[in-house]
Amino acid sequence: MQLFGIDVGGSGIKGAPVNLETGELMEERFRVETPRPALPGTMALAVKEVLDHFNWKGPVGVGFPTIVANGQCKSQSNLHKDWVNVHIDKLFKEVCGNNFKVINDADAAGLAEMQYGSGKGQKGLVVTVTLGTGIGSGVFYNGQLIPNFELGHLRYKKNTPVEKYAADSVRKNKNLSNDEWAERLNYFFKYVKRVCSPDLIIVGGGASKKWDKLYPHFSDDINLVVAETRNEAGIIGAAMASIGMAKDA
Repeated sequence: MQLFGIDVGGSGIKGAPVNLETGELMEERFRVETPRPALPGTMALAVKEVLDHFNWKGPVGVGFPTIVANGQCKSQSNLHKDWVNVHIDKLFKEVCGNNFKVINDADAAGLAEMQYGSGKGQKGLVVTVTLGTGIGSGVFYNGQLIPNFELGHLRYKKNTPVEKYAADSVRKNKNLSNDEWAERLNYFFKYVKRVCSPDLIIVGGGASKKWDKLYPHFSDDINLVVAETRNEAGIIGAAMASIGMAKDA
């Protein structure tokens, strides 16, 4: 089955058709810059640009960087405040014409990793983590997604979320060494263990590119593995989310 996935990120919006039998992209992904400011109207036009590039007319799955309930944005997260309470799926359909299924972006990446990557066949409580502009997380119990588990928004100090301390964007902005960033990540992983007691944490995003240098710094009592689907996870998982629409079409 071939479906289309779009991964909406803080710096870029990426999409491609996906072969869900293999979990591979059917064509090279196409990327556009995330508009500044990232207002609903301009973001919808950017999504349309991605779809127009492939001349895609069918249903579309979208991973979106916020809490999503029934297609509606429920939290500002790292978005513009105008997004709160917007029905993302309806807005995108109005602008693009396609039918959309919208889920949290980290949940989308987690779906891909659980189906095609390091999480395949894993039982118990598994947390997938994506490190980028923020810290996204997908939580699965015996392979079943528990949606919108925003572990990056756990408090670090006062009202500061932990993603403002340990995300990949923080590493870049503060020019942290691998050792310094690993120390911050270890704090986050220990925090997640204390809150959730997961059987496994799968780490993707920026850290997956530096895994060999970072892993030796992490606590031995935390079961960590690197993600296998890497930068394409969000697109693949978003396409997976649209399966129901494709069957109904």
